[in-house]
Amino acid sequence: MDWLDAIQWPAMAVTVLATGLVGSTNERRRAWGFWLFIASNVLWVAWGLHDGAHALIALQFCLAAMNIRGARKSEAKAEANEHGQRGTRST
Repeated sequence: MDWLDAIQWPAMAVTVLATGLVGSTNERRRAWGFWLFIASNVLWVAWGLHDGAHALIALQFCLAAMNIRGARKSEAKAEANEHGQRGTRST
C-alpha cells in the first residue's frame, strides 16, 4: 500500500476531530475546527485524485465552500454584535 492510499485514514480522523471542534461553544475551538475541516478537504482531495474518486473531490470543494461561507457569515454577525448593531439575516 502506498502512502497516498493511506491518506484516507488521517483524512477521516481529521474530519471527525474537526466536527467535534466546530460544535464547541468555545470560539477558539470552533476556529480550529474550521481550519481542520479545510485540512481534511485537502486530504480527501489528494486521496480522491489518487483513487479517481471524482464525486468525492467535487463534494470536498462544495463542503469547503460551505464552510468558508459559514465562517464569513459568522464573522459578519460577530462584527455587527461588537458594534452594537443587530445582525442581519442574509442568504
